[in-house]
Amino acid sequence: METAVFAVCAVIVILGGLGVIFSRNPVHSALSLVATLFAIAVLFLNLGAQLLAAVQVIVYTGAIVVLILFVMMLLGVDTDEDLDVEPLVGQRAFAAIIALGVVGAVLAVLIVGGHDAVTGARSVTAAVADGYENVYQLGRQLFTTYVFALEVTAGLLTIAVVGAVVLSHRPKDLQPLPEPESMTEQGDEPLTVTTEEGGH
Repeated sequence: METAVFAVCAVIVILGGLGVIFSRNPVHSALSLVATLFAIAVLFLNLGAQLLAAVQVIVYTGAIVVLILFVMMLLGVDTDEDLDVEPLVGQRAFAAIIALGVVGAVLAVLIVGGHDAVTGARSVTAAVADGYENVYQLGRQLFTTYVFALEVTAGLLTIAVVGAVVLSHRPKDLQPLPEPESMTEQGDEPLTVTTEEGGH
């Protein structure tokens, strides 16, 4: 059963990734990203990582993708762009170099780590307690050993939210700027234009 779930989710992840890359419509790319992230969450559940699966759905699928869609709708997706024109000179070559570097780093980790790098046999997360789910272990550590740091972080996040609300609040008695007074009301003589015939 686990092998069948892995095979189905792997196909969804690959197809979703290809949809993100090759879809010409940005909204379709974002929806393909949603399918990919959901399939990755199922893979986490298949590995027994319940916490990572929940974070994958709540943070990435529920927040990051929504933010991407919001920015798309804000900027507009009804404009056609020429993919052959590069806004930044050399960006394709730079992206290819970064991609080769990432692939090389992953291959180096797999070669050096071997089987342990894939299975996670050297992970220190299992040192907390054996026989319990990782959600239980993480919650126990957060609310016992690291409870002070957790409360400080919660306070800082609350202060940040309140500060953002205060900064975005506009006063209700906001009045428009007064119009500048004309030069004639200040006692100045009006400007006159003299023509060659002596008229004004």
